[in-house]
Amino acid sequence: MVSKFFYPQEKVAIFIDGANTYAAAKSLGFDIDYKRLLELFQAGCHLVRAFYYTALTENEEYSPIRPLVDWLDYNGYTMVTKPTKEFVDATGQRKRKGNMDVELAIDMLEMAEHIDHALLFSGDGDFRRLVEAVQRRGVRVTVVSTVRSQPPMIADELRRQADRFIDLTDLADRIQRQHPQHSVRGPADEAGRLVQPA
Repeated sequence: MVSKFFYPQEKVAIFIDGANTYAAAKSLGFDIDYKRLLELFQAGCHLVRAFYYTALTENEEYSPIRPLVDWLDYNGYTMVTKPTKEFVDATGQRKRKGNMDVELAIDMLEMAEHIDHALLFSGDGDFRRLVEAVQRRGVRVTVVSTVRSQPPMIADELRRQADRFIDLTDLADRIQRQHPQHSVRGPADEAGRLVQPA
């Protein structure tokens, strides 16, 4: 299915806006298996690099995203992270922000001379001008997000600018995390053989 979006021998780079893609998948009710995602595109094109962008909260004993970041770092992704900034808004509420748009934009512009096709996992309308700039350098841009959530996660202006749009739901069966089935067969020994009750 993915191979129909790419030309043979086309050099491709993936740019994943972590927070935006996580929110889009959650709104559709599934978790992305990033190993399956990488394998899907490695099989369908000449994948040069896969970037993943996320902000990290520093000085916390446990960050829920840290295990994912570490796994991605060891398994074929180029991780781009920065610490979140903490601030107090006008109502006195403590907030955190960690926007990775500039980092993603710089990397895509720098990679443009080395690739034929950029795959952007984000629905953020702020990327419309980036997509346009990369297209002027002769790079095709496919955007992956969704219109099937309420509200849609893809900005209309970004979808219109892209050379092609892929809805995340169309990839779901190929990239969603498979939750293991719990066995109810009974106890097993160390070799995995069923233990018969005495």
